[in-house]
Amino acid sequence: MDSWFSRREFLESSLRGASASLLFAAQMAKALPLSSFKLGIITDEITDDFEKALDFVSSHSLNWCELRDLWHKNVMNLSQADLDQARDLIEKHHLHVSDIASPIFKYNLPEMPAHEEKRDTFRANFTDQDTERLLEKSFELARLFGTTKVRIFSYWRVDDPNKAYSNVRDRLAKAAELAAKNGIVLALENEMTCNVGTGKELGRILRDVNSPHLRGNWDPANAVMLQEVPYPDGYNAVRGLFSHMHAKDVKKDPQTGKLEWAPVGGGFIDWRGQIKSLLDDHYEGTLSLETHYRRPDGNKVESTRESLEGLLKIIREA
Repeated sequence: MDSWFSRREFLESSLRGASASLLFAAQMAKALPLSSFKLGIITDEITDDFEKALDFVSSHSLNWCELRDLWHKNVMNLSQADLDQARDLIEKHHLHVSDIASPIFKYNLPEMPAHEEKRDTFRANFTDQDTERLLEKSFELARLFGTTKVRIFSYWRVDDPNKAYSNVRDRLAKAAELAAKNGIVLALENEMTCNVGTGKELGRILRDVNSPHLRGNWDPANAVMLQEVPYPDGYNAVRGLFSHMHAKDVKKDPQTGKLEWAPVGGGFIDWRGQIKSLLDDHYEGTLSLETHYRRPDGNKVESTRESLEGLLKIIREA
């Protein structure tokens, strides 16, 4: 037979090629869902040591980080030297910043102050009088770290958020106008301690303000704390309206019946359905793991690792 291969050699070569192609296809099928997400972590959920947090993020082949608390200081209170160091470390680790996780509007609404002004603001202590200055500062930080997104809130939650709604809406609309002039997108988080706490509430205000410079920061676990079914109910209310997301999970303590944080995949939120819908909807925004969950030994790093592994498993299975 006048050919470069005998029949047997030809068949063996074809089989080797087919096997290599199948292996490559399998590897791509495993990798593609992960590459479909701009996935990162809120750094202080890992450790207050910013450089060690970045080491963790990059060592898990993630490309994004969210800035909230660095070196035991709120990002809004960092010195210029701290900011320059943070930027250099991020560049050193070849990471991108998803957003500036500011505490803006996480304080009392002047017209309707909450009965008890809560302070889970991550070492920030501001009031509404600081708002304009904080917005301008957050825009500067966004530019410094190469992002266009700033996370905001909706004032401490009052007994009847509907009564506060018009004031909250108008103030956020005004903030969005300022953001538009600076080329920034404000990502409003549904936070259970604030007046916008569920997907339904988030979708309502985003549609009413109707600005490309006010989008959502969808947090399914926060919605659970206000008794909303986050997926599919909450998600359907905010579908297509958010540019950033937080991932954490919730479970019920079998003894007390109280809700508590859990590693992603270790609670009752339908994260598989949520991730599948994000893929189906071609979601192009960012997604940050916000661990919150703590193992019995309180180890933040290992708690985050456990939750991240749960999230990655769900994404791969999606």
